[in-house]
Amino acid sequence: MIAQRFALGLMTLFAASLLIFGGTEILPGDLASAILQNNATPESLAAMRKELGLDRPAATRYAEWLSGAAHGDFGHSLANKREVANEIAPRLKNTIFLALYAAVIAVPLAVGLGLLAAINQGGVFDRVVNVVTLMTISVPEYFLAYLLIKYLSVQFGFFPSLANVTPNTPILDRMTLTFLPMVTLVLVITAHMMRMTRASVLSVMASPYIEMALLKGLPKWRIVVRHAFPNALAPIISVVALNLAYLIVGVVIVEAVFVYPGLGQLMVDAVSKHDVPVVQACGLIFAAAFILLNMGADILAIMTNPRLRHAR
Repeated sequence: MIAQRFALGLMTLFAASLLIFGGTEILPGDLASAILQNNATPESLAAMRKELGLDRPAATRYAEWLSGAAHGDFGHSLANKREVANEIAPRLKNTIFLALYAAVIAVPLAVGLGLLAAINQGGVFDRVVNVVTLMTISVPEYFLAYLLIKYLSVQFGFFPSLANVTPNTPILDRMTLTFLPMVTLVLVITAHMMRMTRASVLSVMASPYIEMALLKGLPKWRIVVRHAFPNALAPIISVVALNLAYLIVGVVIVEAVFVYPGLGQLMVDAVSKHDVPVVQACGLIFAAAFILLNMGADILAIMTNPRLRHAR
């Protein structure tokens, strides 16, 4: 079963690589022309295309790029001629740190709020949490980011507006500098996970064995935590994995707002510079992270629910 899921993940990643390479190929304009700009002549364009390998068939270039990516070789940056892997490594660490920072806070908070809302279904707490989470879902993350910058940074000066971190930044200073990006991500993903936790638990609460537990006089919180929640884990795990994947692949806008030196910011800079190898590498890493997390969620959901292990 795990081998089948892994094979399906590899096939999906292969399809994603085709889309990434094809998308960069059909971008308007020619890469050689973008590099030479005003200095472009027919002779210099031909020489530049030959140097970049653009004179070869796209299928050949795709096969070489995919083979190199499988071995960790993404080629060289067109902007500074450095290896793309060396450019990406520190940025990827920063993105993973920010994602873990937000996940450590968002996942327990969302699950806890979802359980409390299910316990107090129809009460004031349930209504307030649902309204607040609906508002955070409806507001774009960049708008939330600018609101946090305006009030927590500019007006009150609690936290810095720019997340300027370096490899030598101490962990506590790094957590302070990335606090506003972390809060932005937490506000965005907590709402989805909380609402799914509440809905999943309430769907299980309608089961006959839950009604029997209520008739026996067991406290509602105990029924929710010990009986309903374990049987509602499968959809909760799926939505948690989707939001964790968003923390890695969806941080492009948040990193750009706070000028955080992560993978998303690197990708934005590479697009503006027409640095195709960096764009392709970032896109492939994002796709691999998304597919890996979803595959892990699928396997965990099957492990928590034995009924899913066998075909119906």
